[in-house]
Amino acid sequence: MNKYSKRREALLYHAKPTPGKIKVVPTKKYATQRDLSLAYSPGVAEPCLEIAKDVNNVYKYTSKGNLVAVISNGTAVLGLGDIGPEASKPVMEGKALLFKIFADIDVFDIEVGTKDIDAFIETVKNIAPTFGGINLEDIKAPESFEIERRLVEELNIPVMHDDQHGTAIISSAALINALELAEKQPENVKVVVSGAGSAALACANLYLLLGVKTENIIMFDSGGVLSSERTDLSDLQKRYTAGKPGTTLAEAMKNADVFLGLSAGNIVSPEMLLSMAKNPIVFAMANPIPEIDYDLAIATREDIIMATGRSDHPNQVNNVLGFPYIFRGALDVRATKINEAMKMAAVRALAALAKESVPEQVNIAYGETRLNFGKEYIIPKPFDPRLIAVVAPAVAKAAMESGVALNPISDWGKYEEELLDRLGSDNKMVRLLTNRAKTEPKRVVFAEADHLDVLKAAQIAHEEGIAKPILLGNKEVILELKEELGFDADIPIFDPKTSEEDKRRLEYAQIFWEARQRRGISLLDAQKWMRERNYFAAMMVNHGDADAMVSGYSRSYPSVVKPLMQLIGKAPGISLIATTNMMMTNRGPMFLSDTAINPNPTADDLAKIALMTEKTVRMFGMEPVIAMVSYSNFGSSSNESATKVREAVAYLHKYYPDLIVDGEIQTDFALNSDMLKEKFPFSKLAGKKVNTMIFPNLESANITYKLLKELYKVDSIGPIMLGMEKPAHIFQLGASVEEMVNMVAVAVVDAQEKEKRRKMIQVNL
Repeated sequence: MNKYSKRREALLYHAKPTPGKIKVVPTKKYATQRDLSLAYSPGVAEPCLEIAKDVNNVYKYTSKGNLVAVISNGTAVLGLGDIGPEASKPVMEGKALLFKIFADIDVFDIEVGTKDIDAFIETVKNIAPTFGGINLEDIKAPESFEIERRLVEELNIPVMHDDQHGTAIISSAALINALELAEKQPENVKVVVSGAGSAALACANLYLLLGVKTENIIMFDSGGVLSSERTDLSDLQKRYTAGKPGTTLAEAMKNADVFLGLSAGNIVSPEMLLSMAKNPIVFAMANPIPEIDYDLAIATREDIIMATGRSDHPNQVNNVLGFPYIFRGALDVRATKINEAMKMAAVRALAALAKESVPEQVNIAYGETRLNFGKEYIIPKPFDPRLIAVVAPAVAKAAMESGVALNPISDWGKYEEELLDRLGSDNKMVRLLTNRAKTEPKRVVFAEADHLDVLKAAQIAHEEGIAKPILLGNKEVILELKEELGFDADIPIFDPKTSEEDKRRLEYAQIFWEARQRRGISLLDAQKWMRERNYFAAMMVNHGDADAMVSGYSRSYPSVVKPLMQLIGKAPGISLIATTNMMMTNRGPMFLSDTAINPNPTADDLAKIALMTEKTVRMFGMEPVIAMVSYSNFGSSSNESATKVREAVAYLHKYYPDLIVDGEIQTDFALNSDMLKEKFPFSKLAGKKVNTMIFPNLESANITYKLLKELYKVDSIGPIMLGMEKPAHIFQLGASVEEMVNMVAVAVVDAQEKEKRRKMIQVNL
């Protein structure tokens, strides 16, 4: 994508369909006059009076306990510098978004129009009664140190400047594990730090708590080595003046055990790296260009243990591993501050988590067979679903033990369950899906690439590294649309109707005819059909000229399914094709089957649909918990529709006893685990969180997923084809660009899985 297109896309993202990235949503009913009279006057007076009696009741009757302020004056925004409070607002909204999606914390972003320390502090203090915590952001040093210090002292709610402490906490966790792998003790290591700003100083401060000695830290800033002879250092920098005047970075790195970079890209050479001690630890965290390129560093020294700030390399030091969960734990015990004990608790929790077995969901997301503690895995991955239930409780316990918790937790098991339930409101599965696709992008045919939105989806898939697009359609139209979009990448384009494709089209027709000549297909028919894009695309996949195909944006589902069934067909051992939709609900991903193919499946069909859906759910790294839904519960009706569901369940229980599946069951019981446990404690679903529902017929499944999609704006990925021999997936008619990109990711992951199975079969043979 050219610079103009990237800029335009970024601006459109923030401007459309609604300006900004966050909004306020009511949490109480407001439909009736009675609701409104409780929400405001006269009912609102009662909680006001209770709070007036005891100010701590504000946590009981208002949102204060789950509300954090992200506050900046815009003096040090990302790499943009002092751009002012208004210009910092998109960044603060972005931080608010991360708080919400990773820890379910609500945020108001506050941009303060002053650079005066006293005025800034006074402003924050005056608005502090609104909030349960304060996250300071993008405030330049050294003012940020003084602002944070005073606010921590003068307020009785958690305050943290994440730019400093976030990086320090994550890199300290990485350092604990890197030192263990390097077989070194913190008190003995020599540490060289490039950068002496707020983040570097905060990192050094935490390293001291790990046992690193002050005299073993040599720190550099843009003026050179920090030494006792420097007269331009802040009070905080003066703590790290162990360097000798005139020492260069190259000289300091000789025999160094650890290099920490929070400065500028490409300032460390291979020669400097070679001069370091055995098993060197290098945290090159300048963004977007590290102090030394990851691949260059790995090629230079086999014994290196390396981390960067980038997501495309192992060991990403990413603040999102810390701040959402630190504030979550602090808020949940109503901590009066975030102290060193709480920060160190987060450090040790993150370090310990990296040594535990990694959930399959995380392995799948990062395209790994098995992530294991080692040089390329010293800190958890940002998408690890365990983070909230590990880091937040550790922080909460530390707050209690250090005496700053006003609302101690007694039932830790229940607390961890509540934390995991909070993740249900997040759409992490989409990020996991696209992340996995990026690990091994496949060639995907876009059969309707001469439609603007389809081409946009192809462009995004290409630029995000999700897939390698192949474009089908009118070539002139595609080229015009590419120019309009600024899509200047050299992407293969095929137009099945032109003479340019005569040779390929005739070859495909011959193959198709030979396969179908005894089923009423003539060679002339085959040649005619190969001029149609869906037949042509399907043959590209069949013939190995592409790995997957997507279509259906402009045509009805049946018209797209037909050529796929004729050319690609069912996988070996599969007797019917079905579909499932992955719905991104507020309780987490829900799979609904069959939403598009089988109008009235038999009991045998339902069992097969359940088994195919189960494999798909596992493909996304989830443990399937399957409800076979009906209008009746466990034999309460003898109607044919309910009976076939019951028979399908009986079959699955007999032949697949380890599968978590039950029914027939009404949808409300399936989704309400407490109600199910009370009324039907014998059910395999009792005490489980259902994430998959198999419907008795196409009508009910299709209506349900479209109802969820339109009424509640639930994002849908699908219908995902089940049982096909090759990866071929169909867009919903008129799908959005985002929906199409998601389906492309599904097609890529499907292709990855099918390729893996083929290789396993070949090995076994």
